[in-house]
Amino acid sequence: MSNPVFLALDVPQIEPAKALINKVKAHIGGVKLGLEFFCAHGGHGVHEIAHLGLPIFLDLKFHDIPNTVASAMMAIHVYEPKIVTIHASGGQAMMEDAKAAAAEGCKVVAVTTLTSMDASDLASTGVGRSAEDQVMRLAELAHASGLDGIVCSGQEVGKVRKQWKDGYFVVPGLRPPGSGAGDQKRVVTPRKARDDGASVLVIGRPISRADDPVAAARAIEATL
Repeated sequence: MSNPVFLALDVPQIEPAKALINKVKAHIGGVKLGLEFFCAHGGHGVHEIAHLGLPIFLDLKFHDIPNTVASAMMAIHVYEPKIVTIHASGGQAMMEDAKAAAAEGCKVVAVTTLTSMDASDLASTGVGRSAEDQVMRLAELAHASGLDGIVCSGQEVGKVRKQWKDGYFVVPGLRPPGSGAGDQKRVVTPRKARDDGASVLVIGRPISRADDPVAAARAIEATL
């Protein structure tokens, strides 16, 4: 992929979303559509964005019993996504069934530890290890399950890459120099994540909420 940046589309209305993509499409490599967008616009919205000609990353984070996740994976074939997320914590059987049900050419990646969580958040859920250790544990499980890769923060991607040489690594929670972290806790710059082995860089608010989204996207692209 020549441009690894996927714009996280956090614009709730469809027309402003399309207008934003048309403005910055020369400086991004694809579009990530998450729960907010999918719940608001459904399949119609996905098709509307797909018609703009950029690869689609459906970030729906499936997490259920294996049969349900496999059925959901088959149901989204119609959208022709290039990347789909599931939760690694769903277990090996769920991940294996999700990958088996995915469309040919679709990357299935497992969410390990959300970038909004740190060790204290993990401890409150009963996980008594650091965020990095939890990411490494779930990355190993995802690899054993036959997935294409994982979602992790830029703080862990370098270590995971050393263990999983041909993995496909999606890194969200990125902030260009000078940007506020917002609700993210484990952040790095896009350049740092790319240097450490990220395959896809997910960037939302630093572009979508910038005073000049085109200039912001161009500036990020220039650092890569």
